Amino acid sequence: MAEKADTKKTTPRQSMSEQKPEVRRRNFQEVPLGYTMEQAMAEASRCLQCKKPGCVDGCPVAVDIPGFISLVTKGDMTGAIRNLWTKNSLPAVCGRVCPQEIQCEGNCIVGKKGDAVAIGNLERFVADYERMHGTGELPPKDKPTGKKVAVVGSGPSGLTVAGDLIRKGHDVTVLEAFHKPGGVLVYGIPEFRLPKEIVFSEVAFLERLGAKVECNQVVGRTVSLDELFEEGYNAVYLGVGAGLPKFMNIPGENLVGILSANEYLTRANLMKAYLYPNVDTPIPMGKNVVVLGAGNVAMDSARTAMRLGADSVRIVYRRSRDEMPARKAEIHHAEEEGIEFFLLTAPTRFVGDEKGRLTGMECLKMELGEPDASGRRRPIPVKGSEFMMDCDLVIVAVGAGANPLLTQTTPDLMLNKWGYITADPETGKTTKKGVWAGGDIVTGSATVILAMGAGRNSADSIHSYLTWGW
Repeated sequence: MAEKADTKKTTPRQSMSEQKPEVRRRNFQEVPLGYTMEQAMAEASRCLQCKKPGCVDGCPVAVDIPGFISLVTKGDMTGAIRNLWTKNSLPAVCGRVCPQEIQCEGNCIVGKKGDAVAIGNLERFVADYERMHGTGELPPKDKPTGKKVAVVGSGPSGLTVAGDLIRKGHDVTVLEAFHKPGGVLVYGIPEFRLPKEIVFSEVAFLERLGAKVECNQVVGRTVSLDELFEEGYNAVYLGVGAGLPKFMNIPGENLVGILSANEYLTRANLMKAYLYPNVDTPIPMGKNVVVLGAGNVAMDSARTAMRLGADSVRIVYRRSRDEMPARKAEIHHAEEEGIEFFLLTAPTRFVGDEKGRLTGMECLKMELGEPDASGRRRPIPVKGSEFMMDCDLVIVAVGAGANPLLTQTTPDLMLNKWGYITADPETGKTTKKGVWAGGDIVTGSATVILAMGAGRNSADSIHSYLTWGW
């Protein structure tokens, strides 16, 4: 036992190899390259198999982390993926984009005195191994219940609901407005961070389980919620996301060359504009690009612009580095790729030429005051600190609002003052009988895994309703 414990102490956290920055900054291939089998088993051996695993408490979908990692140490990848599937229908996605450092890994006991076990990397390895070498055998399903559920939106929360309910024996149809399933996983997150074939593989897994996926279905326009019930659905889950672009309402914002991160990333990701001219989706190709904001969406936009051939890409953020909401790994990757950070800086107006095209942006230096409602220190303008920044493309990545397409046509669905759907935080129940909601359309823009956690809670509540009533 002592020898085993010593091995755990002496085995370092296994680093995942990556594309070199000077190479990847001009291509859209995935940056981290994944573990080898030897690395995965070595990393898994670092897990202490705690009796009270804090990592599970830190996971919004309560994955049995010690359980699947134990199976990895034995080389049983088939058992490991089946363990993961009991709680997570999207392990290949979560292994890539979850903020493990503040969730499962943030609660890891090993991480208290050293580097936490690389839970996310192991989850990714197990899911990738199944996709490339697995048997294709599906997990078990309960007997058919005869109940029909419509899931509106095929993002992470909707796919989680579909995966959970199809395994509980219900008939599930996912209705997606876009021409491809995946929601924010395909329109928001770039190829170099989450390859689309990974998302489509996860969706295909759910279809093999029996879920039906119908694209080009704009619920609220092509069909109402009441009509879905008339068509025989017993329950409806709304996971339509928060895809309404936000701008800053400063002078010059209508100049040609200023666009939302939503549009920019949707063109590049879902519509494959980065493959132009082989794919006929146009996208602005700025040479001096500025991205406003410092969240993950801002990092994705900046790194996409660099890959599309920009000479310079700058991130402008009104607070300091400590307040940047993006994952540390994304900030690190952006810096490695040559993206500059202008912190404690805020835009005040945009400047254009006689043709109405953007040529520059006036900025003001900021300093931090007392914390505001968000808990972060409030930025305060520094008088007389104005300066000009040359740019021919600005991508506004300062958040997104609630998509109103569906909610405008459903008057008995209560909304809050920001236009998000009011839903019980524990169950996802809305004010409309038989309708649940979760993810960004309830909370505002958040993480993939938090949306999945909301989907898990709603699926449990929907199953109870279909079994015993409202």
